[in-house]
Amino acid sequence: MSASILRTAFPRIGELRPKSLIPISARIVKFGYLVTASSLLLAAPAAAQDSLRADVAKDMPSLIALYRDLHANPELSGKEVKTAAKLAAEARKLGFKVTEKVGRTGVVAVMENGPGPVLLMRADMDGLPVTEDTGLPFASKVRATTDEGIESGVMHACGHDTHMSAWVGAAKRLAAMKDRWSGTLVMILQPAEERGWGAKWMLDDGLYTRFPKPTHAIAFHDNAAMPAGMIGITSGYALANVDSVDLVVKGIGGHGAYPHTVKDPVVLAARIVTALQTLVSREVDPQAPSVVTVGSFRAGSKHNIVPAEATLLLTVRSYTPEVRKQLLDGIARIARGEAIAAGIPENLMPTVKIKDEFTPATYNTPELAGRLRELFAARFGADRVVATPATMGGEDFGRYHLADKSIQSTIFWVGGVPQAVWDASRQPGGKPLPSLHSAHWAPDAEKTIATATEAITAAALDILAKR
Repeated sequence: MSASILRTAFPRIGELRPKSLIPISARIVKFGYLVTASSLLLAAPAAAQDSLRADVAKDMPSLIALYRDLHANPELSGKEVKTAAKLAAEARKLGFKVTEKVGRTGVVAVMENGPGPVLLMRADMDGLPVTEDTGLPFASKVRATTDEGIESGVMHACGHDTHMSAWVGAAKRLAAMKDRWSGTLVMILQPAEERGWGAKWMLDDGLYTRFPKPTHAIAFHDNAAMPAGMIGITSGYALANVDSVDLVVKGIGGHGAYPHTVKDPVVLAARIVTALQTLVSREVDPQAPSVVTVGSFRAGSKHNIVPAEATLLLTVRSYTPEVRKQLLDGIARIARGEAIAAGIPENLMPTVKIKDEFTPATYNTPELAGRLRELFAARFGADRVVATPATMGGEDFGRYHLADKSIQSTIFWVGGVPQAVWDASRQPGGKPLPSLHSAHWAPDAEKTIATATEAITAAALDILAKR
């Protein structure tokens, strides 16, 4: 998630600063950008005079009811059985041809409506092992055990419940507006985005061979650092390669009082942590963004015992395949080199394991990103659409483009921060905003879902417009 804009940092969706937002209307102050209450009105001065917004408004009571149900009943990655069945039933009622259990728990809903492009529209379904602390009357009380055997509360702390609700909202509108478009809709519900697995599962299970192959792919992600109803779009690289690396540093343990008789893996691991910092600062081109962070350092069990090994857990971020390889190769080289310098025997060299939760970088094709930015600015008003720089967060939506680079693809952001909360956070001494993946994240669901439903429906109508 799995794959923020403005200032929030969270595990799967990265961090942007307030100064990096560029309003399309160029309402810019010297060191940031101006948000006014009037800029967030849901009425858009340049919106087309059609019924879409009014129709979405009529759908909102049922969509909010669905959202609250999904929010209260989250399921962990790869276990989205009830969620998938519930939404598959919704798509069937709308006339889609629905196939379940694609990529384990994934759902593919197809609607063919004459000649034209094939548009893939994705929503992700999984919740996170987070115990909710929002105080909402429909807060999740679900508890479950993760694949690692950890028992935890479960919560839609990344907003996938808003994604699914808007997915259903767009499906309703497009099914009711078949006279307005021509082509094929392939609407998918994806599992396990938070683990970086779901898109690969669905592709490996024949997404592009069993079903119409897309010419275009779109998705949105809610944003915990933009006011509700704002839209952000990035052109080019939008989200990063994300690698998780386990680095086991071995030594020869013994008594802490006799350090000359041991090979201390704690000291060696500390040297490796320090040396790893030079990968980004001294080896990678400064204009090629990259991150190597040691998130965990585990070793030993007692004060006076030198352990036999230490374990480092790393997150590694990049955009291009070349920089990714440079970083991963560099980690292995530095670990081995420091071990040789410490006199570690060959049979005890460090081991480097790159986890299978790799999430490839997400690339928004400039043609489609620019097209949607102009479309949204015209429909919602230029003050509600911002150009957002790339983040170091990850999102496996990028796999759908990487599987066939001829596919035009874009994922965009929809702000979710309630306006009152946003305004309070901007005051001197204001309370920091909770990030995605926070136990306190509670979006303004109505504005987020209404904006996202209208945006992805309008995008579909534009891509599939009758010619």
